[in-house]
Amino acid sequence: MKVDICVCTYRRPSIEDTLQSLDRQALPQGVVARVIVIDNDDTPSAQERVEAIAKTLTLPLTYIHAPANNISIARNAGLDAATAEWIAFIDDDEIANPDWLASLLQMARINDLDAVFGPAIAVYPDTAPDWMRQQDYHSNIPVRRGGVVQTGHTCNALMRATSPLVKGQRFLLEKGKTGGEDTEFFFRLWFKGAKFGISEAAIVHEAVDPKRMNAKWIRQRKFRSGMSFGYHSLTTRNRVTLGITVLASLAKITFCYAMALAFFWSARRRNYWHMRAVFHRGWLASAFSTQEPELY
Repeated sequence: MKVDICVCTYRRPSIEDTLQSLDRQALPQGVVARVIVIDNDDTPSAQERVEAIAKTLTLPLTYIHAPANNISIARNAGLDAATAEWIAFIDDDEIANPDWLASLLQMARINDLDAVFGPAIAVYPDTAPDWMRQQDYHSNIPVRRGGVVQTGHTCNALMRATSPLVKGQRFLLEKGKTGGEDTEFFFRLWFKGAKFGISEAAIVHEAVDPKRMNAKWIRQRKFRSGMSFGYHSLTTRNRVTLGITVLASLAKITFCYAMALAFFWSARRRNYWHMRAVFHRGWLASAFSTQEPELY
């Protein structure tokens, strides 16, 4: 059984640590893995670094230059280069636990899934505010809604490339500038009938960028997440569905801000409800627009 692990990169020296963690994977018997690094910079800026570290790895590695500045271009280049039965995705600033890939494979094979997602756990420096660390805003944890996994993220994912529902699918280029390209991709598969699961044991860790340790960045992320989820979950746009979305969003926004006011004395609880309100504001914004703003 073969697995291709795709790592999209853009000017991050941390990819060295990511690749070393992939080389430490405890692969199940009979499983063979290959790493595909896709450089999304204008110039092949990561090539020298990646090829140097490749000489120290036991896993075979393929480097691809797929310019530029559009993450969907890079992800699609990885899909085009992959030839294995399974395709995994991990970010270039993450460290995979030694049993990461084995855990994803076990969950997918036992439950006959088209894709599996795992948690990306944020690693905060000592300087991180307590309210931020306690609410863990920077981790990316896959969720079940009503007991069903509807979508996921490529920061920690495994897909069955041979599934007829997955084969031939590509990330939308217009989403590569707005973000949410992976949310849309997996939502699209789910609407086609793909079956997803979550492996809580398939853990990767990501050091939090100091530039992201502020309320402004978290608000922007929450708003974008709300917009992205709203766009892709609201497949039917008519007066009824839009009306229901608007009323539900307004009610949730009002409730969240009321709770934030009620807990004004607690930074953790106040910010928790404030960020939930921002998420629903993003969801509300998606009802009035069919185009997401470019963030990258």
